Amino acid sequence: MSHESTPGTPVNAFGRFVAAINEHDADALGALMHPDHLFVDSLGNRVQGATPMKSGWSGYFAMCPDYWIRIDLWLAEDDTVLAVGQAGGSIDHVVWQTPAAWRAVIRDGLVWQWQVFADNKPVYDILAKRKRPHASG
Repeated sequence: MSHESTPGTPVNAFGRFVAAINEHDADALGALMHPDHLFVDSLGNRVQGATPMKSGWSGYFAMCPDYWIRIDLWLAEDDTVLAVGQAGGSIDHVVWQTPAAWRAVIRDGLVWQWQVFADNKPVYDILAKRKRPHASG
């Protein structure tokens, strides 16, 4: 297990990716993704390719403009970084936060795979309220 954070290491690429997320910089995320990037969410949904995923991040930042992740602990071995921490933000002015974990696989200095493990119930609860029809009197 390595904890080195020198330029070009998986840990460095992971750190740049996390920083770009916290800066809400979809362009930087696009530049940090391998062309064959694979995003896997906590339900197992997949998005293949850096271009569609850059659009995905832009959409997510529009929905949750203050989204953040905080890494409390990370472990790295070879081309893989595992991290645990918290994720949060607000949607429709409703604040949410949840424990989360991430798995990043780095190839050629770029994020080839980004997988999220989180209980997204707080987000789903907020989004469910958006879809409810308003009662008429």
